[in-house]
Amino acid sequence: MKTVSAAEANRHFSKILRDVRAGETVIVTSRGEPVAQIQPPSRTPAEQDAAKQELLEHLRAQPTQNLGITWTRDELYDD
Repeated sequence: MKTVSAAEANRHFSKILRDVRAGETVIVTSRGEPVAQIQPPSRTPAEQDAAKQELLEHLRAQPTQNLGITWTRDELYDD
């Protein structure tokens, strides 16, 4: 695992992406604190598409909830 500053990540983003493509995980820090982790995807694109379709099918199968509650836009976004 490699750690780089946000400024270095900005300057050398193409190289970081090459490292990630090669299997490396990169932690990006800002003022010494980790703020992001760049890593190779854990699934192939085909696996990601299959998981997305499975989730959408599951959500479509859920019954709608009619709670009888109605709000106006003004009530929701009261200043």
